[in-house]
Amino acid sequence: MQDHIQLDQKQINDDLLAGVLGMPKWWLPAVLFLTLVVFAGLGSFGYMMNKGLGVTGLNRPVMWGFFIVNFVFWIGISHAGIMISAILRLTQAEWRRPVTRAAEVMTVFSLMAALHTPLFHVGRPWREMWVFPYDFARGVWPNVRSPFVWDPSAVGTYLIASSLFVFIALIPDLAVIRDRAVNPLVKKIYGTMCLGWRGTPRQWKLQAVAGILLSALVLPVFVSVHSIVSWDFAVLIGVEGWHSTIFAPYFIIGAIHSGVSAVAMLMALSVWLWGLDKYLRPDHFDAIGRLLIVVATTWFFFFFLEWVFALYTLEGVEISLRELQVFQWPYGMLFLIFLATAFFIPVPMWMFKSVRRSAFWMFFTTLLVNVGMWLERFLIIIPGLVRRQPFTFDWGTYHPSIIEILIVAETFAFVALGMLLFSKFFPLIPIFDIKEGMVVRDEIKIGRRIVPATIRE
Repeated sequence: MQDHIQLDQKQINDDLLAGVLGMPKWWLPAVLFLTLVVFAGLGSFGYMMNKGLGVTGLNRPVMWGFFIVNFVFWIGISHAGIMISAILRLTQAEWRRPVTRAAEVMTVFSLMAALHTPLFHVGRPWREMWVFPYDFARGVWPNVRSPFVWDPSAVGTYLIASSLFVFIALIPDLAVIRDRAVNPLVKKIYGTMCLGWRGTPRQWKLQAVAGILLSALVLPVFVSVHSIVSWDFAVLIGVEGWHSTIFAPYFIIGAIHSGVSAVAMLMALSVWLWGLDKYLRPDHFDAIGRLLIVVATTWFFFFFLEWVFALYTLEGVEISLRELQVFQWPYGMLFLIFLATAFFIPVPMWMFKSVRRSAFWMFFTTLLVNVGMWLERFLIIIPGLVRRQPFTFDWGTYHPSIIEILIVAETFAFVALGMLLFSKFFPLIPIFDIKEGMVVRDEIKIGRRIVPATIRE
């Protein structure tokens, strides 16, 4: 990284623990507001439990609505942690250091938010019908061949691996908080959580090996989770537009597109809210902007292929579905907004270096991407269900109710609240990783120029 500020260890501790050992003025009002939104969503869920799923906009033939759209969206956001932490850690990309923790934590809370909505959609969540045989008296068992049974296994494994990822990377930082805490109770709590960390060579070696092993082991889960989510759609032959063999890689690259964009949004918010501009430099925004250009272009290629595969057969039902998506109200308008926000506005802007190096413009463009990617999931799910019945008098429409909207808003507030609470008790930027980056940096002379370099063992 060319744009670098060399800092000593005391200044790094002071800067990165300021939010943990202190409290920004905006933090408590933000937490109270998000808590209010969460309780409003949970209250709406309680009302739905009492009155039934009829209070939502779900109806025949549109049995899936905002709940499943939101489920797929949050699973996609969760892929940011593995993309940024695991893949960039294995490739030893230096610019990953300040952004890995936020990406990993966002993965954990996104997965929790994703698990909200299917349970809400089930209507009887106390039966846990996906995971366990749920009605012994009548001998009713789940269909183990259905991807709905695979979903909790894959997402549960992903959540456990991501939580381990976060905790193992936190251990050295917990020891720093333990050593700097004044309150004896706080010191004891952090002392217990850091598992007796003393910073010996053996402990550092084990911590580094654990990070690399988890990075490698979690990559198959990273691929399988969104593949299984895509098979929720692709194996249902009754819905035109869904039985596509390209859905698995198409969903995975779409998840990376929205997830990495969400990390860029977090980077900008960290600079503005916590004043971490010494650590998140324009070079970091530039690097993630370059990555997003590659990811977005790959995603658009798969999007193009999905449409080619759908139209190549010249089947009447497929062509009718695509006409519904593109030309009929309101899906045509949403389709244009989706294409503009997910690709045609942000990608040309990322081509300019001044945009990539600006926190404001990266926040704006990546926010557009996530709006577009949410709409993409909506346009995959709803239009196919609207006209899935063979008789036209059974075709329906879909209008989300205020209950659904509040529950969807609850998931967004839940993730934001979780990130804020995490930032109060743990540093959002890994202290040990930043210190290591400061130590391994050097400058070497090549010809007449002095350039930054990184020391590798």
